[in-house]
Amino acid sequence: MKRLNLILILSFFLSFFSCSPKQSDPNSIILWEMEDAYVAPYIDGVIADFKKYYKEKNGVELKFTRAHYQTEDLRQQFQAASLAGVPPDILISPSDTAGIYAISGFILPLEKIFDFSLYNKPVVDAITLEGKIWGVPISNGNHLMLMYNKKFVKSPPKTTDELFKYCETEVKKFKLNYCMAFDGGEPFWLMPWLGGFGGWPLDDRKPTLNTEPMRKTLAFYHDLKFKYKFIPPECDYNCMDSLFKEEKVPFIINGDWSISSYLNHFKDNFAISVIPMVSETGLYPSPMISGKYFLLSSKIGEKKLEIIKEFVKFYTNKENQIKQFKELKRLPALKEASESKEIKSDIIARTSMEQILKGKPMPMAYEMRAIWDTARNYQGLVMTDKMGIEDAVVKMQKEVERKIEEMDR
Repeated sequence: MKRLNLILILSFFLSFFSCSPKQSDPNSIILWEMEDAYVAPYIDGVIADFKKYYKEKNGVELKFTRAHYQTEDLRQQFQAASLAGVPPDILISPSDTAGIYAISGFILPLEKIFDFSLYNKPVVDAITLEGKIWGVPISNGNHLMLMYNKKFVKSPPKTTDELFKYCETEVKKFKLNYCMAFDGGEPFWLMPWLGGFGGWPLDDRKPTLNTEPMRKTLAFYHDLKFKYKFIPPECDYNCMDSLFKEEKVPFIINGDWSISSYLNHFKDNFAISVIPMVSETGLYPSPMISGKYFLLSSKIGEKKLEIIKEFVKFYTNKENQIKQFKELKRLPALKEASESKEIKSDIIARTSMEQILKGKPMPMAYEMRAIWDTARNYQGLVMTDKMGIEDAVVKMQKEVERKIEEMDR
């Protein structure tokens, strides 16, 4: 029965993707991405510039087809398309899913194709697994930070004690219902605080979730919602984004990808800071650091690969890396661009880099997939008061171990 279902699924995808541009045509390139909507004009602009450059140089008209997916949808669709033998040529993706693609043979190792000495080492390290490099970095960071509205906040809190003091006093003054918004159901927002309590989800690819730091982290989260009522209940990404933009909360914890949008919305009232130090431990929260990357399908033919190599180098050259920062406020991955005066003189860039230095590389190991999926479930149960913290961390650890064992079979 399972075999029949798999055949039916693969048949569906084969028929679905047969409607897409011919993948054997080396001059027709298919790119899938998971960026926010405001990033699309930038991507399309660089593609248009490259097509013009390539035609002038080689006399050949290239065709690019870009498709947008939500992050989880991109993972599922790419895996299905790869199994069906009709994947896109290029993905723009964070690093955490690349581990699954790599062990499945869906993407190419790139250390012999590109010169990675040109890029900042930490962002390359985040896409390196077992001595191979699986993606070309487009940006450096993809990390969470504290963001605030200067209409309400004169100086950002340096510690959680200072944050709590502000939340207890100033929020009432401005007649706001909540102090801070972040995606309380998504474990990506949990991980910085886990680092702040002295933990981390993996130790040499072994899950470390049934730990005292995880207990304290979940208790901290639970208190923010139930004890102090500093954060809104059941607030996902769209909710937190709306609350901040509508000036219903003074603080938000969000990623570097959102900076450009908030600058356009708030103008001079928008500012960023590092996430406050955890007063109990004296440790700073450590957001996961990676970036966005080009991942290349292992199904690319030699002629098309040469065109894509040229495109990737063009997309990540100094001029476009600086342009990307100016338009999207994302730190460059290219060393030469990072050293430019345009980057070093910018307060947003300096603060973002300060946060990066307090973060840790996002593990690319495929075991993180099991952690993301499992932590999301048990974190949600704790945050809806359907399960106690002790039960949650014990079951979380066991479930992750079970999933990893299944992956290893």
